[in-house]
Parts: sequence; structure tokens; C-alpha cells
Amino acid sequence: MIIKKTRLLFAASALVTIAIASIVSAEDTDKAQLERARTFFKALPDSVHVDDYPHSKARVELGKSLFFETRVSSDGRLSCAACHNPSYHGADSLALSVGVHGAKLPRNAPTVFNTPLLIAQHYGGNRTSVEEQAMKALLSPLAYGNASYADVEAKLKTLGYSKKFEQAFPNEAEPVTAENWAVAIGAFERTLLTPAPFDKYLKGDIRAISKEARLGMDKFISMGCVGCHSGTVVGGQSFQKFGITEDYWLATGSKEMELLKGRDKGRYHDTKKDEDMYVFKVPQLRNVAMTPPYFHDGSVAKLDDAVRVMARLQLGQKISDTDVALIVAFLESLSGTVPAQFATVPALPVSPYMN
Repeated sequence: MIIKKTRLLFAASALVTIAIASIVSAEDTDKAQLERARTFFKALPDSVHVDDYPHSKARVELGKSLFFETRVSSDGRLSCAACHNPSYHGADSLALSVGVHGAKLPRNAPTVFNTPLLIAQHYGGNRTSVEEQAMKALLSPLAYGNASYADVEAKLKTLGYSKKFEQAFPNEAEPVTAENWAVAIGAFERTLLTPAPFDKYLKGDIRAISKEARLGMDKFISMGCVGCHSGTVVGGQSFQKFGITEDYWLATGSKEMELLKGRDKGRYHDTKKDEDMYVFKVPQLRNVAMTPPYFHDGSVAKLDDAVRVMARLQLGQKISDTDVALIVAFLESLSGTVPAQFATVPALPVSPYMN
């Protein structure tokens, strides 16, 4: 009887030991997985700024008004928000966006969220900062369509913006300038960060994302996706040829662009260098699940199809539906909340010249 009890106690003890070992092993696996993730990815910072464009409440508020202001465009209908809409997570849901006077833009509009953290702006990287992008858009025949910066500055004064510019740039003799338009919009855009469940995970909350998302992250890493899509915004830090294993349009069915002006050759259009043929800025993947359609011409409507295209064109792989679903689960964990300061349209100034 004593021997039997001893055996039962030993068996029970062994089961407890196995259970504890199993828990420790699972915890070790979770910790190892997290450390592996931290090797490739970084959490979003609390804020984004550069020394030349310090934040101020007045500048951010002015920038928000200008971001939603349509009356500066040559047709009085276009604003930054036309292509970067709060309802569509800072994008516009169109394959190719619509510019001034109804002109179709040559490329898909990406989200404006987190963009100050990118290596450059536009798919071709021909704008070095959000400030440069905002300023040059004023004279773009497809964006705002103005004839000169002097015309823009005159409009801003007529529309009643002088006081807001004076508050945002108090030490300047002439605060209403195109340069300050760009600085103000840049200050606003630098507040549009979108922390996501994945950030909580990177900071140590293992359960902030699902098991499927963690498995998808592992697959994303092991397949080599992190070769281009890593860091704070999961991409956006390099330029790469789109279509390493075959021509991109064979996989994407990029037809609308060809009807407009011929096949998009990427950075080559700006640099005229052969090595830049079909090279584009690698997009960030934050909020990618919320901002279809995909790629520079919006040629792919669904995220799972975009994952298959990328595996085929960049890695030369055909991946299973199971692996696609896991990677999509990981990408969904990168979706953040629309910033509160972006979700509401501001009251714009009333022109002092109106009756």
C-alpha cells in the first residue's frame, strides 16, 4: 500500500513537473519570438519632429486647417484631404486618385499616417520630406494647379489666414508664405502617428496580438519579407525594383496606368538612370489592411492577393493559402486607430472680403 501511494505521488509529481516544464517552454518560446521580432521591428515613437520644424500648437492647428482647405487650389475643390481622407485611414480607396479639375493622378495615394518616418515621399522618392511635398504640390498641375507661390500667398490672405500665420510664425515680418504653408502642414502631419496592437506586442505585451498574427510574423521573417519591410514603419526605408523574378505587370494586371500614359517605370521617370527602371520606394506596411487597393497603381484590390503577388515577384515563391492567411493576420496587427486630431474636419476661416 505504501509502495502504491509512493508511486501515485511520484506520478502526480511527475505530471506537475511536466506541466511546469511545458509552461516554461511556452514562455521561453514566446520570449524568443518577441526577441526575434525586436531584431527586425521597432515600435513607433511617441512623436516625430526635426529641429528645423519644431512643434507648436499654433502651427499644428494652422497645418490642420490648411490640410483640409480646398479654396487654395486652382479649381477651389481640392485639398490634401481629398487624397488623404479620415474615412479611409488617410488614403482615398481609389486605384488612382483624382486631382485638380478632375485630372486622374498617375499613381495611387498612400496613407498620410506615419509618413514623416519614411525615407522620402512619393513612390518615386522625388520629395525628401513632407514639407517639400506640401510646398511643391501647390504648383503641381495635377495637385493644386497654382501658377505661382505669390498667387498662393495672395489667396491665403484673401481667405482670412493672416492671423493664423502670425500666431504660428510670430517672429517673422511676413509670415504668410508658401514655405510656412509647408512647415505648418508638416507640423500637422508629424502628429499623425498610429500606434497599433503590434507596438504593444513589441513593448512586451505578448497577448496584444493573436497567435495567428505571431505565426504570420514568423512566416514574414522566415520567408525574407523583412529584407525590405522592417524597422519602425515596416518598410518605407529603401528603394527596390518591383518585379525581381518577372515583370510586375504580369502578376498585377496593371492596365489602367498603361491606358493613361504607358507603363510606370518607377524612379526612372525622375532620374533617367537605367538602374532605376521599375524601382519604387518600398511602401510602409502600417495600416496596409485598411488602405486598399495596393501597389503604385492600385492594381490589386485585396490584401491576400497582394501578399501572393509580392511572394511571386520579389521572392519567387508560391505560398499556401494557410501561410497567406497567417501573414494577413500579422499585417492586420499593424492597423492603428485614426488619430483624433485627424478624424474631424476643422472650421476654416471666413474671408474678410466676403459679404
